[in-house]
Amino acid sequence: MRTAYSVETVRAAERELMARLPDGALMQRAAAGLAAACADLLGRVYGSRVVLLVGSGDNGGDALYAGARLARRGAGVTAVLLAPERAHAGGLAALRRAGGRATGAGAAEELIRRADLVVDGIVGIGGKGGLRPDAVPLAAAAERSRAAVVAVDLPSGVDVDTGEVHGAAVRADLTVTFGTHKPGLLIDPAREYAGSVRLVDIGLELPAEPDLEALQHADVARLLPVPAVESDKYRRGVVGVAAGSARYPGAAVLAVAGALRGGAGAVRYVGPAGDAVIARFPETLVSDQGPKRAGRVQAWVVGPGAGEDAATVAEVLAADVPVLIDADGLRLAEVGAVRGRTAPTLMTPHAGEAAALLGVAREEVEGARLGAVRELAGRYGATVLLKGSTTLVADSGGGAVRVNATGTGWLATAGSGDVLSGLAGSLLAAGLSAVDAGSAGAYLHGLAGRFAAGGAPVGASDVAAAVGRAWRDVVA
Repeated sequence: MRTAYSVETVRAAERELMARLPDGALMQRAAAGLAAACADLLGRVYGSRVVLLVGSGDNGGDALYAGARLARRGAGVTAVLLAPERAHAGGLAALRRAGGRATGAGAAEELIRRADLVVDGIVGIGGKGGLRPDAVPLAAAAERSRAAVVAVDLPSGVDVDTGEVHGAAVRADLTVTFGTHKPGLLIDPAREYAGSVRLVDIGLELPAEPDLEALQHADVARLLPVPAVESDKYRRGVVGVAAGSARYPGAAVLAVAGALRGGAGAVRYVGPAGDAVIARFPETLVSDQGPKRAGRVQAWVVGPGAGEDAATVAEVLAADVPVLIDADGLRLAEVGAVRGRTAPTLMTPHAGEAAALLGVAREEVEGARLGAVRELAGRYGATVLLKGSTTLVADSGGGAVRVNATGTGWLATAGSGDVLSGLAGSLLAAGLSAVDAGSAGAYLHGLAGRFAAGGAPVGASDVAAAVGRAWRDVVA
């Protein structure tokens, strides 16, 4: 599992470690890892042109010491000092001893234009807000250049704890981070600025519970239900799907498609799109008598394509089983009814739906995704899965927020969310917790989207059909 910790936690761990190490040893560990990553990116160090953008913090010191190592291997290294009087003295001396040189910001743009590699050591993990005005032209020059850009710990100008970006920021091809991932490296929009991320172990001792965690293949494989020898369709779980309307029958079909591939033993469909569902998936148990008379289920999915059917949403919310609420169901579900539930609830909004529930503009949610998902979870007393380029799953009880990045931009297509709802709802019925069902469902859904798309446009039905391939890939 990939984990991320806040600035406060990282700083505390660094202080504890530095108290046990010789002076400067921790920075040397970081610089060694940074220099190795830069060398790997360059391929050929000797004769390459490297520009260091150096601020006044420890990240500037890391960049200077790493630059000294590259200079000793024959690179031409120039440090652009944004605050010469506050540059790290030891790092600057080491660079000069190795044959590197330092200059002010005046000549920086021409140096960057000719560089093979630019190292961003402008702002450390304690920085807030966007870049200062004097650093903005340097970030813009690096982006225009043909040089590879490497960020030290995180791209300067992004918020390390929230993933927010307020103003200009450096766009890196590679971010070399130390000790642990930071939340801003995993959450959009900041994640888009980080490029690839390389973690350098510097020996930090961190708490057991992180601020963020990202499941990997092995983690998801451990969560997925596996039928035992004595299993039957009822022991594996039955998921109910209350979805679709005369206007949106396809939402019901797609939600059922996801549910059939999510590990439950059977799918019960309730709603006006029964004919369309049974024509596509004859194995579905179809009823037109409403959720209460549909038969026993271990979890419900409600809302995709529901239109204005508030009565069905309310009936499902009254059931004493886990419930997943999506799409129209999010708008129709009363806050009090959700908060009053004793069984788990999983809500799956996209940014626009989350914004409507919070009473803010969509742009506010997209710019502050971590804050939005936590606020929604607390307001509704539910687990919330906020869909997007990086999907976040937060529990109302706090704890680590799960982040998922297996998806592809091609998943931004009509009906894709309906498939995810059915898939995650089926995992709920199979016995997973709301957090695990949401995060494992998002992981499989994103992977299925990649497989189905293969770099080309894809439809939601194709995504549903690829879930089996994603499942096999995870458990292989």
